[in-house]
Amino acid sequence: MKLIALYKESPDPAAFEEAYFNTHLPLIAKAPGLQRTVITRIRRTLVGDGYYLMAEMYFQDAESFKAAMKSPEMATAGDNLNTFAAGLVTLMYGDES
Repeated sequence: MKLIALYKESPDPAAFEEAYFNTHLPLIAKAPGLQRTVITRIRRTLVGDGYYLMAEMYFQDAESFKAAMKSPEMATAGDNLNTFAAGLVTLMYGDES
């Protein structure tokens, strides 16, 4: 199970990156059950909406994902996300096949 965050480019990329990499990711790392996080910088969009960054946060299974999403650590990370990425982020979750 993974949580996927797609980010559109911020009007201030330097401020976004400072907040994202130095504050937000350390908060996400505290989420219970999080096994790993993979960050991808999108270099070019070929078809569809353009995005700047993708984060994939991996959990062992649906139960650990649900527990993490209800945790105080994830609530703190979500509150933080809204301070610099409101209107820029799309969140989804799914399973790999």
